[in-house]
Amino acid sequence: MTEVVKSVSEWRKIRKNLSENDIGFVPTMGALHQGHISLLQRCKNDNRVTVASVFVNSTQFNDPEDFKKYPRDFERDLKMLRQAGVDYVFHPDHEEIYADEYRYMVSEKEFSTKLCGAYRPGHFDGVLTVVMKLFNIIRPARAYFGEKDYQQLILIRDMVSNFFMNIDIVGSSIIRESDGLAMSSRNQLLSAEERKKAPVFYKTLNSGKSVSEIINELEKSDFKVDYIEEHFGRIFGAVFLGKTRLIDNAPRN
Repeated sequence: MTEVVKSVSEWRKIRKNLSENDIGFVPTMGALHQGHISLLQRCKNDNRVTVASVFVNSTQFNDPEDFKKYPRDFERDLKMLRQAGVDYVFHPDHEEIYADEYRYMVSEKEFSTKLCGAYRPGHFDGVLTVVMKLFNIIRPARAYFGEKDYQQLILIRDMVSNFFMNIDIVGSSIIRESDGLAMSSRNQLLSAEERKKAPVFYKTLNSGKSVSEIINELEKSDFKVDYIEEHFGRIFGAVFLGKTRLIDNAPRN
């Protein structure tokens, strides 16, 4: 039976009865899809207790309008979490997480300024801060993140290492739709016509062509390109299709 927990104090009472190595954790912002479910399935395979969080974190949105339009449907998410066999769902409100009104934050000064960080000022401050808070609340042995947000995965893994946190950060491969589009909560914001065009992004990104050729092809296909860059033997991209921002990455062949 999946139990919904709303407050830190309530979770701490539950946490007292769980051992240090029992808990696997999947943090989410809701609007769940099969990518999230794959993380939860892996978490359940690795841990005696699976915890998921559903919290739309306002501090990682550099655009207030983007925060407002982010898809939210907790009842749908909860149904999916129950079907996935999650033991606990941590679903706090903003005041529970940010009682300090975001006076304290976690910042990284180098890699967080590149790729998405160069186009979304303050984004990774918000991501790292909320993840640190959630880790300190849940106190998991292992936490699971998808490789679609590869930059985020690297930053969280480095944060855990450099703050000497005893948490294993597990990365999981990108889950894609049958047409190649990376599964994302933001895909819900695409119009029907945009959704038909969206797979061109990954197909072009993964074409093996040069960065300049990829940018040119995407722009000809009506994508607005934020960046296409190579790092760590991978190619990374962020584009706008209409008003919806899409990110993806792939190993560089």
